[in-house]
Amino acid sequence: MCGIVGYVGSQQAVPVLVEGLTRLEHRGYDSAGLALLGTTGLKVAKRAGRVRDLSEELPKRFAGRIGVGHTRWATHGPANDVNAHPHTDAKGLVAVVHNGIIDNASALRQRLSDEGVELASDTDTEVLAHLVALSEADTLEGKVSDALAAVEGTYGLAVLHVDFPDRMVVARNGSPLIVGVGEREMYVASDLAAIVRHTTTVAHLDDGEIATVTASGFTTYRLDLTRTAHDTMTLDVDPTAYDAGEHDSFMHKEMLEQPAAAERVMRGRLDERFGTAHLGGLNLDARETRGIRRVKVLACGSAYYVGQMGASLVEELARIPADAEAASEFRYRNPIIEPDTLYVAVSQSGETIDTLLAVQEVRRKGGRVVGLVNVVGSAIARECDGGIYLHAGPEVAVASTKALTNMLLGFALLALQLGRVRDLSIADGRRLIAGLQVLPAQIAEVLAQEEALAEVAGRLAAAESLFFVGRVRGFPVAREGAQKFKEISYRHAEAYPTSELKHGPLALICPEVPTIAIVPDDELTARNVAALHEIAARGGPLVVLTHDGVDLGGLPEGAVERVVVPKSERELDPVLLTVALQLLAYHAALALGHDIDKPRNLAKSVTVE
Repeated sequence: MCGIVGYVGSQQAVPVLVEGLTRLEHRGYDSAGLALLGTTGLKVAKRAGRVRDLSEELPKRFAGRIGVGHTRWATHGPANDVNAHPHTDAKGLVAVVHNGIIDNASALRQRLSDEGVELASDTDTEVLAHLVALSEADTLEGKVSDALAAVEGTYGLAVLHVDFPDRMVVARNGSPLIVGVGEREMYVASDLAAIVRHTTTVAHLDDGEIATVTASGFTTYRLDLTRTAHDTMTLDVDPTAYDAGEHDSFMHKEMLEQPAAAERVMRGRLDERFGTAHLGGLNLDARETRGIRRVKVLACGSAYYVGQMGASLVEELARIPADAEAASEFRYRNPIIEPDTLYVAVSQSGETIDTLLAVQEVRRKGGRVVGLVNVVGSAIARECDGGIYLHAGPEVAVASTKALTNMLLGFALLALQLGRVRDLSIADGRRLIAGLQVLPAQIAEVLAQEEALAEVAGRLAAAESLFFVGRVRGFPVAREGAQKFKEISYRHAEAYPTSELKHGPLALICPEVPTIAIVPDDELTARNVAALHEIAARGGPLVVLTHDGVDLGGLPEGAVERVVVPKSERELDPVLLTVALQLLAYHAALALGHDIDKPRNLAKSVTVE
């Protein structure tokens, strides 16, 4: 949440910063701002609204070769011009941009007020600017270190100071920040997206680290200013992957990329001869794998619902107890960490703060954690003992699609490998591999139904509330479907296990509340169809996601709309059902005229608690 970009070099900073902010706007779009160090000192421009609004109103002589920019997702204080970043001290010597939350901001604001400092904003960030300005250290690095010594909380930040016009100082603790290396110029960003057209050679700062960035390079320190060593890495990323191209939104582009993304996550990892998967990145040999007695998935949001699907796969294929838990709750209940449990952290960005903190709690207590992440070099990837990279390619849309699908496929690979070192037969292993191999083509079949699904979605969009129901494998699919509707259509959507309707929620069924039912062709079909009749008998409209040939038991004409998806192996059916629900949510939001890539109140990467 919140996006930071910085530049120091020989070219004018404004075009670089504005481009970077535009590419980071999915991280927050409440306000935007820039700060430059030029020949006349520090200049700041900021305003509430989108980056384009800021760009249109920049002064013509807003120039400088070193600067920072910020796009905000509001935490402390409303979205207005005053609360927009960058924040400055009272004399206009210091400018700070910040992603994170200063937990002791209230106490620091009171302390500063008692010292005669007049605070201009409602934000937690402003205190940082004043603390830096008040430090008596001789260097900018020392001033930032002094300021951060008083701070409790999370931050990715960048600081400019009039007295040090050749540099910026940046710091990280719990919020992502990378340094990009160019030719006699340097970049800083929350996300590679901001600087990918200029460089893909980066260094990832560690928590508790400060860096001095000048045009000639960067130097890193611990908070006590002890020097640290930092290697750079060059990421294999196509800059065009961060462009929507001919598509009306990144979400649409990324949905259509799912067949290719699915092929990538499985490439080189399927062993037909032995009916297993090869996941060398887990750093587990066969003996260690056989020693696993439980799997616990930790994730947030859509990743959590995929985690539930993944836990079901692990139990079904490997016959190991498995469950998923919201990472945001995990560490606060003082969890029992078992040495024979494999903990699996799931995050597209690899920076989700709740999941990162859960990983750190597990490792603090001696547990083994592997990650399912999409971003190479991300904090969770670096913190884990091993993992599975998703290879989905850059995902920009707030509503996750291709990364989510690859998460589920990653779990299928994990479950297959765990199962084959136990009791999963080679025949079943080969059966599942055959199912996985045709999944990309089947995903393409679902996507080819977009026009028909758009018609269904248009009718669903008219409803103020919706139910999503499914059983066993279908329940987390229903939860993810409801999540997508809430995220981008802003419709009230609830997900329930199908059998739980009669334990209370059935009271809400009426002609104004459609139910989207997940009814695959499996061992539970008859029970699911019986529940459909209970809904129809009470006048509830039905949209049923099912397979060809499933008998819906003579439901009344006009009571049901049938959406048919291709049939996979029963364990893999959730993949295709989830893709169909993505299309329904997308087209419902489109019908309602919403900005699909910038859903209200949300941001792509949740880096604050």
